[in-house]
Amino acid sequence: METSTTSDDDESETHVYYNYIYKYRIPVLIVVYLFACTKPVQEGQVKMKHSPKNNTVKKETVQVVAPPKKKKKKIYLTFDDGPNKGTQNVLDIVKDEKIPVTFFIIGEHVYASVNQNITWDSLLTTQGIDICSHSYTHALHNHYEKFYESPDTVISDFNRAQDSLQLKNNIVRTPGRNTWRMDSIQFTDLKKSKAAVDSLQKAGFTVMGWDLEWHFDKDLALTNTADEVLKQIDSVFNNKRTRTPENLVLLAHDQVYHKSKDSAELRQFIQKLKLKDEYELLLATSYPGASN
Repeated sequence: METSTTSDDDESETHVYYNYIYKYRIPVLIVVYLFACTKPVQEGQVKMKHSPKNNTVKKETVQVVAPPKKKKKKIYLTFDDGPNKGTQNVLDIVKDEKIPVTFFIIGEHVYASVNQNITWDSLLTTQGIDICSHSYTHALHNHYEKFYESPDTVISDFNRAQDSLQLKNNIVRTPGRNTWRMDSIQFTDLKKSKAAVDSLQKAGFTVMGWDLEWHFDKDLALTNTADEVLKQIDSVFNNKRTRTPENLVLLAHDQVYHKSKDSAELRQFIQKLKLKDEYELLLATSYPGASN
């Protein structure tokens, strides 16, 4: 029976072989590990940023730009000839609906009766409205030709209203005349009044007329419904018939709204106007050039 024997040389070679494997085993494993960790990001994967301090993932934010807001057309709702019997009704509606309006006041009317004086006090304490001058005597009690033929008389009358009412702005409206003296707007409906209105501007007043009037008849009743006036406003804007583009001054008169029917029509007009997203209501002092 033959016995298998191993030479010393074979044992020596085996020993060297295992020593070699043991010696280089750890470095090889490290190389394999590093290769696995540096595997490139495949298509479709999201690369995240890591903070070196706390190892938290940081997400890159994308800024979303909101679409620009549509520019609204501006309407200035103005009321003339107060305080009178209809002024308080107008004021109550304005407060309820929370809208800005402008009252052009006649100086004499403030002191004409106890009720008118009380209404004047209510105007003074109401927030969000403008109070402007409509002269002191309303053209010497509607004597328009005599009033406007004398520029000095016109200036004196408006100065008296300004002083007696202690108004905080210099915006005025000429009685019985649609005239403008504001910034670049120079308009006079009747040429005989031009010199007098020019004198107002030279005296430091800003004269505001109107683009559209809500008319009434001889019985002080409205001749147009709220819907009809709204259509007129649309038409004036669409046909670009305002003194300043995208700005419309609407003239109304306090005394018309003494009657409940017309007062209700005014409220309906305001409520419907508020629902029209293309319009916004502003005060006369916000009109372009009025602050000058």
